[in-house]
Amino acid sequence: MNDIIKSILAYAKNDFRAHPVRFVLEMIAWVTSITCSIIMALTIPHPPFLLLYPMFIAQCAVFGWAAWSRRSFGMLGNYALMVSIDCIALARLILG
Repeated sequence: MNDIIKSILAYAKNDFRAHPVRFVLEMIAWVTSITCSIIMALTIPHPPFLLLYPMFIAQCAVFGWAAWSRRSFGMLGNYALMVSIDCIALARLILG
């Protein structure tokens, strides 16, 4: 188990050294993602979508950029699609 933790920490250090801005933005996006999930769980059955959608869209856009910078087409496609779907949902929510 100790080797696994050391391996994860080494991976994180290498990732930070390779691209510190991407690393920090991915960490912020990760915290935002978890925050959205917690807010959703605590506010069901009436979650504050006007708060959650912009947060979710922003973190997906950051993850999409990070995927592009890592040259990960599958992840880029996933996050681009999620941003598109949630932008449409936010527009529908706002427009009624």
